[in-house]
Amino acid sequence: MIDRRLHVLRVLAEVGTVTAAAERLGYTPSAVSHQLRTLSKDLGVSVLEQRGRVLALTPAGQLLLERTQELFTRWEEIRGELAAVGPSTSQRVLRLCGFSTAAASLLPLTADRVMREHPGAAVRIIEADPQECFDLLVAEQADIAVVVATDPLPPRSDARFEQSSLFSDRLDLLVPSHHRLADRESVALGEAAEEQWILDRPGTPYHRLVRTACAAAGFFPEVAHESHEWETGAALVSAGLAVALVPRLARLPEGYDVVRVPLRGDPVPSRKILTGVRSGSSGQPLIASALDILAEEAAAVVRRTG
Repeated sequence: MIDRRLHVLRVLAEVGTVTAAAERLGYTPSAVSHQLRTLSKDLGVSVLEQRGRVLALTPAGQLLLERTQELFTRWEEIRGELAAVGPSTSQRVLRLCGFSTAAASLLPLTADRVMREHPGAAVRIIEADPQECFDLLVAEQADIAVVVATDPLPPRSDARFEQSSLFSDRLDLLVPSHHRLADRESVALGEAAEEQWILDRPGTPYHRLVRTACAAAGFFPEVAHESHEWETGAALVSAGLAVALVPRLARLPEGYDVVRVPLRGDPVPSRKILTGVRSGSSGQPLIASALDILAEEAAAVVRRTG
């Protein structure tokens, strides 16, 4: 097995502080510090250095992580090979994490099918924003992440992960039922350029998504309101205060006087949904099965929503 201290170093390099690493790993800060000190002592080199309020890898630490990535990948592959040889002697737990709309739609269906197709397996679902999902993968607190492709996610070339496209979730324009565009079969996003808009807080994936879509349509939205929850956004739109973009995957609450108007374009405005796993782990039977099920459920969503 891989020295656990390398895993601790890997997580700390991702989150930046001993406190955050301890929280992610379920250790005490003193335990994290002790493991890193003994790692440096045994190797005879310093692997971390203080830079302001965060700990950063030294050149030796960076080299260590780069060279041990092959070990982590190979270990994940070995675990898959062992699982394929014979049944596990302990209960298998699959951990799925994803952003809110995925956690509410795709992940429950996937969990149900995994448990039916793999008797004795348990599934845990964690709702998390896209960046946190990759932190959970590194910390081995999640096995599969379902995320929106947006900054600041790791690049597809990041050797720590295997990322695959799942599907494109088309965006609709959400307007009040009495709006001038409400009875249209479809609209170009640029037709709403003069509207006031509802966005999430700056820096969030949804905020970046809307800004990017509007920029591609040739305008920057005038932000009138900020909302994180779909129910709040629907209430604001229903009151005629602004318009919004809403993904097909998002389920809006009933009782609001709003209309989804499909967008057209080349390409149609959409958000790209990805899956992510630790490199080498996609061959593990339970993870491989769940990835296949996710792909099937995503295809069903595309068929249902058009």
